[in-house]
Amino acid sequence: MSDSDSIHPLFDRLRRGPILADGGMGTMLYRRGVPFDRCFDELNLSDPKLVQRIHQDYLHAGAQLIETNTFGGNRIRLSSHGLESRVRDINLHGVKVAREAREIEGTDALVAGAIGPLGKSLAPLGSVTPAEARALFAEQAAALLEGGVDLFIIETMSDQTEMAEAIAAVRSVSRLPIIALMTFTDEGVTLAGIGPEETGRFLESTDADVIGANCSVGPQGMLEWIYRFARVVHKPVTAIPNAGMPRLVDGRFVYSASPEYFASVASAFLANGAQIIGGCCGTTPDHIAAMAAVLRSAPPVSSAPTVTLGKMFQISAELDPPKGTNPAKLLEGARLCRRQGVNAVNIADSPMARVRMSAMAVAALIERDIGIETVLHFTCRDRNLMGIQSDLIGAHALGIRNILAITGDPPSVGDYPHATGVYDIDAIGLTRVVAGLNAGKDYAGASIGRATNFAIGVALNPTALDWAKEEERFRRKVEAGAHFAFTQPLYDLDPLWRCLEAIARIRIPVFLGILPLMSYRHALYLNNEVPGISVPTAILQRMEKAGDKGAEVGIEAARNLLERARASVQGTYLMPSFGRYETCLRVIEGMIPASDHPVSVPASQHLEVRL
Repeated sequence: MSDSDSIHPLFDRLRRGPILADGGMGTMLYRRGVPFDRCFDELNLSDPKLVQRIHQDYLHAGAQLIETNTFGGNRIRLSSHGLESRVRDINLHGVKVAREAREIEGTDALVAGAIGPLGKSLAPLGSVTPAEARALFAEQAAALLEGGVDLFIIETMSDQTEMAEAIAAVRSVSRLPIIALMTFTDEGVTLAGIGPEETGRFLESTDADVIGANCSVGPQGMLEWIYRFARVVHKPVTAIPNAGMPRLVDGRFVYSASPEYFASVASAFLANGAQIIGGCCGTTPDHIAAMAAVLRSAPPVSSAPTVTLGKMFQISAELDPPKGTNPAKLLEGARLCRRQGVNAVNIADSPMARVRMSAMAVAALIERDIGIETVLHFTCRDRNLMGIQSDLIGAHALGIRNILAITGDPPSVGDYPHATGVYDIDAIGLTRVVAGLNAGKDYAGASIGRATNFAIGVALNPTALDWAKEEERFRRKVEAGAHFAFTQPLYDLDPLWRCLEAIARIRIPVFLGILPLMSYRHALYLNNEVPGISVPTAILQRMEKAGDKGAEVGIEAARNLLERARASVQGTYLMPSFGRYETCLRVIEGMIPASDHPVSVPASQHLEVRL
């Protein structure tokens, strides 16, 4: 990620669809006569044309991302060839060769600076200290940066400590995007015995932007690993498998997975959460060309991968289900939101405990008929623990992938004050239930078969009277599995600044709630009668003074508030008053381009939290 506010090309491309990486560099060098005991990285200096031709072959095959020939370009690995003094030259020229290949082919493919393991174990198993490892990785990363890489790829790591030091080292010299890839055994665990879920949570906690696995095993083994991995992360996912296991035939290593076989599993990788795919050991330009043909022939889908939250500002708008049986006005509101570039619409679940059409039914209608992502508000008020899980599984079957887990307004505030609220669990418990389904188990621990892949949102109230309690509950929601948070509507940013400072170490996206004031009477109502909303006295006075121009003043105030907060949050959550979608959407005029097409979001975690 660059230090500027602009979207890096990697994230822009992820927003538009999957990315195809290249295949094995070592495989191709070996095929062209370079023995395995030769330093492949040194060829950047002694035979750059050979390396360049391989890059060109992959680009010609359709690769949109190529890795520099620098996998072993650190001081320790180079020392075994007496080249420890050539770290800068080998890495810098590795970038130069790749960039020249891209220029010759006339493509805009991305050049990723490849960084592999040091080749010696870190303490306590080995003699290399974490501090020494970080310095060694930083030396290589600085040379790659000097050469002009577009991003970094740290790959084939089996040790989490070594991966953490490599990421920290890159971050010490650059803010360019990092793809971080672990490797695992044919039993589906790292050398330390760590499975895909725990590996995913570890990589999720790092400063890497894109995460996943490479090398390891063939496509089938990695497909299962990626499926489990992608269910617990919200960063974009990468899958770069070997071409099966190697066999020694007539003195040469041969890999069994054919290009046709790789092509047959390419779509499966994308369907199971991968957003960058490619090949590792044993793969060739033929494998990449076969995968490229699959990607070219695949029709565009509304669940195309996109960037991770924080890399692109997201806009969501709330729609209240109708009180009767006719959803026409609501569907038109969703269509308008889509045309105006809104990324997703929120479907409230009988807000203020008033009877409305089923939020789940509305969400399914919108996704089917309008083609825009929905965020289903899901309360604990109306269902017991069994009904909650049944409805969530049903929502997933209907294609709903984003859940806002909330406790729900008690029936006593609504039209049926004598109705019974169930509340078997609260929002924290509900978050835990959804996270359990994402892990393939119900609340009792029984398997549900194939796991769900919900993105889980939770509420956050920066204006809570008891902030200590609110902060503690929010931390528990995140520990339970929350992926993103929506704030209550705010009219003053001081509470937001205090909130963001307090939760700075909790790395999930925050959407700022915006509910434009329509009149002085509207402001009084929100301030005095709606739980969790506080309108400052100064705003009330401005609205009173505005008279019949109250709506204009309210919209302008909301727009100013959002612009001031935009750099500090990952998105906004717009709430139209009285069903006035057009009026509310004026808040974002000029922020995003209008479009007649739905904004695509990722397959692994929705609302750009899959985003």
